[in-house]
Amino acid sequence: RPILNGTTFSVAPSKTTAIVGSSGSGKSTILRLLYRFYDVQNGKILIDGHDIRDMNIDALRKAIAVVPQDTVLFNESIFYNIHYGNLKATEAQVYQAAKVAQIHDAIERFPDGYKTKVGERGLKLSGGEKQRVAIARAMLKDAPILLFDEATSALDSETEYEIVREFKAIGLNKTTVIIAHRLSTIQDSDEIIVMDAGRVVERGTHLELLEKDGKYADMWVRQQHHLS
Repeated sequence: RPILNGTTFSVAPSKTTAIVGSSGSGKSTILRLLYRFYDVQNGKILIDGHDIRDMNIDALRKAIAVVPQDTVLFNESIFYNIHYGNLKATEAQVYQAAKVAQIHDAIERFPDGYKTKVGERGLKLSGGEKQRVAIARAMLKDAPILLFDEATSALDSETEYEIVREFKAIGLNKTTVIIAHRLSTIQDSDEIIVMDAGRVVERGTHLELLEKDGKYADMWVRQQHHLS
């Protein structure tokens, strides 16, 4: 069945664009199409004016750093799992990426520090720790395009806030696309795209969308009531 239907939008370079919507609205499908896990059947996706189907797939994926909701970790050390994002990176760069992801201090408190083995599928780490390792790995890749697929869903609000603040700092020269459920994560995005049933139904800044009093505003009010 069609998941996206007549979906058209552009993402400004070096800006942060958030995509929100209810479950099944097509948010994560957009990221999978960008990374070419599969191709569009109709229409096209352009990066800098080039159809991604005409690009070398390895070159395309080198230009994109992805932080998935379900983190994949190797049964190796924390250092290895972060360093995997860029095997040419220095030790200092690994530490800096971990600091951006708000996990450096936690790693330092482990008895074996960065040498700590994470276990099969990262079972020795909490959900939030695994996500922060994945974020550090993406930071280390230093790709021009960053894709976050609900990448802070397992984090507490304070840690989430600190990471989002770091996103803004490191994302100044990067094109960033964030899929999010918690709207508080993305309210400072340059543009927010609201999806519903595979279509773009609203777009604008946080304040613009609240003023429209449409689907986004309804989602915001419901989440604020849930938190209060």
